Amino acid sequence: MHSLTLTTDNRGDIAATLASSHWTVACLCAQWCGTCGTYRTTFEELAARHPDKTFVWIDIEDQAEVVGDLDIENFPTLLIQHEDNVAFFGTVLPDGALAHRMVQAQAALSAEELAALSHSSAERRNWQTESNLRTLLAAALA
Repeated sequence: MHSLTLTTDNRGDIAATLASSHWTVACLCAQWCGTCGTYRTTFEELAARHPDKTFVWIDIEDQAEVVGDLDIENFPTLLIQHEDNVAFFGTVLPDGALAHRMVQAQAALSAEELAALSHSSAERRNWQTESNLRTLLAAALA
């Protein structure tokens, strides 16, 4: 499976896909970023390694209406979400092996472990309300 690219025209379709997907891995980047351009191939390879998950590429400038006030500190930024539980949100090194291990590690956690982790710090609690891609897309569609 290849990653999906969020556009203004397919927001509803992607929102529907995410609503039925257990795991979502989103990469938040910018077209002008050279690292992001290189990482796009790595992200596609990661999607191929995890065909049971939904991968979404989001250009934060083209999709500013969706990402809104998300705190993007650097690129690439990954968002790993299980249903409505944001498991990870942050900048990562542009290393496919590292991203693969991160996705595997999150997916290996039980629902109870994910729920406990999601409330284990102020930062993670904030992810649940501010970084939930399903919620962000629904707000942009409203």
